[in-house]
Amino acid sequence: MRSLMRTLKSLIMPLLVLAAVIFGASSALSQGWDTGGSVGLEARLFTEDPAFDGQEDGPQSSIIFEGELRWRSGDRRHQLVLVPRLRLDAVDDERSHADLREGFYRHVGDAFTLEAGLIKVFWGTTESRHLVDIINQTDSVEDSDGEDKLGQPAIRLTRQTDWGRLEAYILPGFRERTFPGREGRLRAPLVVDTDAPIYENDDEERHVDLAARWSHYIGDWDIGLAAFHGTSREPGFVPSADGQTLRPLYAIISQVSADIQLTRGAWLWKGEAIVREGQGDTFAAFTGGLEYTFYGVTASGADFGVLAEYHSDGRDSDPAVAPPTAFDNDVFLGGRLAFNDMRDTSVLGGAVIDVENGSSAVLIEAERRFGSHIVVEVEGRFTVNIDPADALASVRRDDAVTLRVTRHF
Repeated sequence: MRSLMRTLKSLIMPLLVLAAVIFGASSALSQGWDTGGSVGLEARLFTEDPAFDGQEDGPQSSIIFEGELRWRSGDRRHQLVLVPRLRLDAVDDERSHADLREGFYRHVGDAFTLEAGLIKVFWGTTESRHLVDIINQTDSVEDSDGEDKLGQPAIRLTRQTDWGRLEAYILPGFRERTFPGREGRLRAPLVVDTDAPIYENDDEERHVDLAARWSHYIGDWDIGLAAFHGTSREPGFVPSADGQTLRPLYAIISQVSADIQLTRGAWLWKGEAIVREGQGDTFAAFTGGLEYTFYGVTASGADFGVLAEYHSDGRDSDPAVAPPTAFDNDVFLGGRLAFNDMRDTSVLGGAVIDVENGSSAVLIEAERRFGSHIVVEVEGRFTVNIDPADALASVRRDDAVTLRVTRHF
């Protein structure tokens, strides 16, 4: 309780600002403005006692606020977007944080579209790992699946042509990855000291990164090619001088990538690949597989999709050289059931299985809307048959079930 009160005091101003965005459809927001947002309650229950000293036992609860403010001019050439987000966690101070997920200006010209500010970008096609998605930093205190991202300072120039979409990025500010604190679960035995990062480049977080991407569709094929040079969003780790914490190590990398998807009737064939240099020896990584949908499997018209993907990653296994990964030689098998009902009910389940030692990470996600504004989500994340040398060994006792209720405005 004392931890929660300290967090509330430190974040009271961002909370007030965010509340104003969510609920503030005042007279100042006249023609051209759209506002929205959500407030959510989350409870996470761990099935086993914690593994490391300092971790809190028992349930972990949070309050989540997200706002959305959008404006566009009458001619649609000028747009403003603001998407602030705030989480207040009752257990882990590091999990309580505020962020501007998006906050940018967009100008739509005849030949180019220009965006400047904090943006969110998604690249990729596969389900179980977004290998080529490199622009935004992962917000790992939100969840352990890598889906949540921090807003990235950027200038993006986009041009649409008959032979594809071209995007050029200037990324003038780096954002460090978030990590659970000493009280939090889903962490390594040593806490990551986010106050003592190590940068390869002397400019540190001020280093200007560059990226470019071409994407196009040719018949049933969707293709994307990209290049990136700058500070790696994935850190390595080195022990602190006293051996009590881990210091994140951010190297300068160069990476080229390709993602592809083939759509043939009920089949989706997907693949992502990268080649990266700058973290030890140059290495390649690949994620690819398929999704097949069985339509109308129930009398009410539900669809069931079968998912299968393979992961390969050739990076160095030393975390002081290359960032650790759990996807070095693994398969993902899963399924998605979409009920196609008025409540948007869906269930996703699957497991990532290590081909060599059988260590498995299992996930179950279910979602349903109640009324027009309330969404209820249930998530289960479990580990099975974990080898002591596997990358999942540190979270083998962090199996958890999460309930999230969100009210949208």
